Amino acid sequence: MVAQFILALAVSAAPLDTGTRLEPFVDDYLIEKVTGDVRQHLHRPEPKEVVLTTNAPWEGNTCAYYTVFRDHSLYRMYYRGWHHKGKKPVHRDVTCYAESKDGVHWTKPELGLFEFNGSKKNNIVWDGIGTHCFIAFRDGNPDCPPDAKYKGMGRGHPKAKRGLYLFKSSDGIHWKMIQDKPAITEGAFDSQNLAFWDSHAGLYREYHRTFVNNVRAIMTGTSKDFVNWTKPVLLKYGDAPTQQLYTNAVQPYERAPHILIGFPTRYLPKQGQRVEPTFMASRDGVTFKRWLDPVIPESAPKDRSGNRSNYMAWGIVELPDRPNHLSVYASEAYYTGPDSRLRRFEYRKDGFVSIRGGSKGGELVTKSLMIGKLAERLVVNLKTAKGGSVRIGLESPDGKPLDGYGVEDCKPLTGDTIRGHPAWKDGSDISTLKGKAVRLRFQIRNADVYSIQFQPWLR
Repeated sequence: MVAQFILALAVSAAPLDTGTRLEPFVDDYLIEKVTGDVRQHLHRPEPKEVVLTTNAPWEGNTCAYYTVFRDHSLYRMYYRGWHHKGKKPVHRDVTCYAESKDGVHWTKPELGLFEFNGSKKNNIVWDGIGTHCFIAFRDGNPDCPPDAKYKGMGRGHPKAKRGLYLFKSSDGIHWKMIQDKPAITEGAFDSQNLAFWDSHAGLYREYHRTFVNNVRAIMTGTSKDFVNWTKPVLLKYGDAPTQQLYTNAVQPYERAPHILIGFPTRYLPKQGQRVEPTFMASRDGVTFKRWLDPVIPESAPKDRSGNRSNYMAWGIVELPDRPNHLSVYASEAYYTGPDSRLRRFEYRKDGFVSIRGGSKGGELVTKSLMIGKLAERLVVNLKTAKGGSVRIGLESPDGKPLDGYGVEDCKPLTGDTIRGHPAWKDGSDISTLKGKAVRLRFQIRNADVYSIQFQPWLR
């Protein structure tokens, strides 16, 4: 009776309306059950080249808190310039700027804005309140005024009132404070605190660090105008254990903006104060599924094992010649040398977490999904190993295969593609199923499935 009640409850639950949205498997949202040799698998990005070395006199070995974003055909980078000899700073911290046409080769333009050691020939973009951990972003709010097309946030220096100060710019280079008092005052701000426009929710979000019982944690608030913010609340992680979390790197996933992803930095003060980036995802901005394994381990090249030597930059970008991949960046050699470095790493698109089938194979069954009015085909991002395959069946919410669309009717999918098109007896067209609720049954062996999407045919 209990089993029948649970089945009836599952069948009666309202279907998830995913429309034509991309749905990556970064959380449990779509998953009803898995059986056999199938599990969610966290992926690590592949290390690539060093893209920036902080060897200028106003930079140094404690440069940090990098922000990277694409601005039309230009890539912009903001970061702290700072240098230490032992534990003592050699010079004041400043905010530096670099730019690139391809996300790999970066230049440090002579901006001529601020003087350092008697010269303005440098790439210092801001000097004053906020330089310790200044972040910048291009505002996607359609109602944003031209003089605030770019916005920023930074912590006040020791002589300023404690909190996060707000900035604006018309060009991303010339900045000024929005007001002379901090907008957010509850928390601890010696970290990469950040904000952005959430187009899906239609509001601004901010994420910053705090302490809970002497353990570093992350808080968030929202705003309609970027100036007046709600009282911040702590993030929730389900049953994930409490750990020290330093930076957060939360951002909307551009391919699926209803999902926020982050790379929170786990801080290990009893292990030489080393840090390691992890991964998390959310659909409401407060409750996150947090993965515990590092996505960039100390073994990634190189110099990542020291004090704070392994921070993720804030930003995920697609490079012009890598259309099926996404680039992220992480720092190395913090404190250890005369300078530090920023290295590029690469994911496949949607490649943060997959549904992985092992050599014995198994099944994943989704919750009931509503096929939208515009849907005419199913698109699957997948990769198979030697001898591997993926087959997909469409079922009614109570688990009955739809005629001609059963898993046995599906031609095995193989290879490596972000746009796989399942085909059944009568082809790939599912337009006759518009407006119906279905469950997807995946049979996966020696393969990874990263995301799915119901799409119209491209005409």
